[in-house]
Amino acid sequence: MERRSDTVEDYLKAVYQLTAEGGRAGTGEIASQLGVAPASVTDMVQRLGEEDPPLVDYRKHGGVALTEHGERIALKILRHHRLLELFLHEVLGYSWDKVHEEAETLEHVISEYFEDRVAEVLGDPGRGIHGEPIPSKDLEMPAHTKVYLHDMRPDQQGVIQEVHDDDPGFLRYLEKQGLVPGTAFQVVDFSPYDHIHYVRVAGGDERVALGESVSAQILVEIES
Repeated sequence: MERRSDTVEDYLKAVYQLTAEGGRAGTGEIASQLGVAPASVTDMVQRLGEEDPPLVDYRKHGGVALTEHGERIALKILRHHRLLELFLHEVLGYSWDKVHEEAETLEHVISEYFEDRVAEVLGDPGRGIHGEPIPSKDLEMPAHTKVYLHDMRPDQQGVIQEVHDDDPGFLRYLEKQGLVPGTAFQVVDFSPYDHIHYVRVAGGDERVALGESVSAQILVEIES
């Protein structure tokens, strides 16, 4: 696959992440995701839409979506990023709150051979350190079968599959509460007025109170 600039790859990855569950991404959303000015986003997505073949479908006042070609580049970078995060954690001993920034830099520069070797060393994993699905070698993404903890109610049980926030402080907070990917838990109470979930980790006695800003970042597989 043709190598693109780091900036182009960052834009394509951002659009993919903002539209992974459908719809189109607004230029303001992309600007917020990348920490750049909205005017810069407009200029860039116009350029990406004029590539041959186009990498995005940009419509003035109508948002941005990836073309098939742009999506493949985004999935390739996501595969690099999530393999690298897991490699940094499993092989080099990084804590899970330290891997994101390192992978952000390395994802653009590793070769296909290095990617293959990392995948081989890790046993060709299907999920990353934060529970996110890793695109396959053929750039196929596993089907989405999870719900947000935010949508669960008392007596429901589940297993944490994915955390959607890379903020180191947030990840350290979840780790301290024992709420990391692979953890089984039960919702024991819910306050509809302030949207606080009270959960108990399997095998534990204490209840953990989770506000809406936390529960909306945790994807769960419901246990029947």
